[in-house]
Amino acid sequence: MIERSQALAALAQDEFDVVVIGGGITGAGVALDAATRGYSVALLEGADFASGTSSRSSKLVHGGLRYLQNFDLGLVREALLERQLMVALAPHLVRPLPLVVPAFEGAHPDRMVGVGLNLYDVMSVDRDRLRSRRGRRSRAGVSAERRSPGRASGEQGIQARAVEGSESWSPERHRMISGEEVLELLPAFSRSSIGREPTSGYLFYDCQTDDVRLVLTVLGEAERFGAVCANRLHVSGLLEQEGRTRGVRALDTESGAELEVRAANVINATGVWADRLRPGELRDEAEMPRIRPSRGTHVILSHEDLPLVGGAIVPAGSGRSIFALPWLGRTLVGTTDNDYDGELAHVRPSSEDVDYLLQAVNDFFGATLDPGDLVGAFAGVRPLISTGDPKKSVDISRKAELYETSSGMITITGGKLTTWRRMAKMTVDRLVERDARDAPCRTHEIPLGQAIAADDLPRVEGVPAESYSALAARYGDAAHQVLALAGERGELAQPIVPGLPDLLAEVVLAARSEQARSIGDVLLRRTRLGLLAARELGGVGGPIDRTADVLARELGWSEERAGLEIERFAAEAQAEGILSA
Repeated sequence: MIERSQALAALAQDEFDVVVIGGGITGAGVALDAATRGYSVALLEGADFASGTSSRSSKLVHGGLRYLQNFDLGLVREALLERQLMVALAPHLVRPLPLVVPAFEGAHPDRMVGVGLNLYDVMSVDRDRLRSRRGRRSRAGVSAERRSPGRASGEQGIQARAVEGSESWSPERHRMISGEEVLELLPAFSRSSIGREPTSGYLFYDCQTDDVRLVLTVLGEAERFGAVCANRLHVSGLLEQEGRTRGVRALDTESGAELEVRAANVINATGVWADRLRPGELRDEAEMPRIRPSRGTHVILSHEDLPLVGGAIVPAGSGRSIFALPWLGRTLVGTTDNDYDGELAHVRPSSEDVDYLLQAVNDFFGATLDPGDLVGAFAGVRPLISTGDPKKSVDISRKAELYETSSGMITITGGKLTTWRRMAKMTVDRLVERDARDAPCRTHEIPLGQAIAADDLPRVEGVPAESYSALAARYGDAAHQVLALAGERGELAQPIVPGLPDLLAEVVLAARSEQARSIGDVLLRRTRLGLLAARELGGVGGPIDRTADVLARELGWSEERAGLEIERFAAEAQAEGILSA
């Protein structure tokens, strides 16, 4: 991404076709979609990119198996097709993850779960691809590359073909596995204090990602197509001409300067904040949906305390279930789903939610974990949608909602991480229709970054061996930039936290190329160390101090300013409840 100062200059000087408010995954997706259709695009984020809901997900790109219980088949199918497309477009960022539903004491896995997984399998492909795949199985000697003549056309067909050609995709269907195979994927059971041993299970696949890195990669692609993106620009109001939006007023929260960004169209992609922009306009117009925030809490444990190779579906009482997942060398457990009416900028995990998650894990795995065993925790607020009509029954859903108010502002909210591209397409389709343009969506065929194998990265003196695979997974081919920095200054080849793969060179890249402006930007989002190693960050000369030193050199901080930034990060960590020392 271009330097923030350059982005600010362009925003103040140029006039755009579209200004997008919100730098989470939805806003990033809208910016990419619009830019690839030929619109000139500006994107403004009030805090840091992905600092809201988009950094606080369960890190899954998935169909949502539990939505089948509500017969929300359309949402599940849409998400499954997007899941497969993401694997093809960003194989380094979106990776298949084995998941297990175990059974115990000789019992067979729940038959209804098997029915649901069968439906999950079928819904993940279009009919033409399914027929052609069956045909290939029955024709011995026929190449698996051969395609049947009746292939699906259009975007859905492209999705299926993209996945079919992806070597990184998972086995095709769920299957039964033995107790021994369950233990290989979920070795935490071998430590069970109550002797609970699985005897069989269902194995199926979904996908996993680093949600912030996905956002940053989408923003980078949007910029490659001409979008101008800047963070820490709080939109305070709309510019209007004859009652129609013509841009936004924004406050630079760093300098205190105000600026006007002129644009023919305004898109509100601020997630849980969506109904706080022009609330009078939104609430005075009939049938406008209202946002009902829902808090999701996650906890992170060391791999040693709860070792997992694959993920597990964990019963959590009252018919609910949670995930226990391997993630970036740790174990991620979540999520809760509770109504929330607190402050949105910083959402703390509640002690009740933490106890609920640990109780479920302890009961399932026969463990004895308590809050003192956590290495990190986080909570986020999801923008669930309910109808604005009090006469109608409340309808809470994770479907996306798009609406346009009398000023011409288009708002997109709701949805989930997996369906970000569909949400963006829906938004820009409305814009194209309104402008009577001929500009079809292209994002189904645009790669997100460029994948690279860790073995193809150059070796740099001082860089730990385990860092190469982590860099390839986080940056793809752009890992070369990190390694080049590490080669120029030997101290940058060192880990930020000893024993973990994240390098000080990534702090430099974050400041120069990703608009990182604070310690929190680096430790909570550009890397995930604030979540993965929260208790290891403090101490004199520790990771926080080292990060501050690198940022001070890159951003021109004085010694006094660096000290102030350390205090600000301590306050942010406290507000977020990440257990930072």
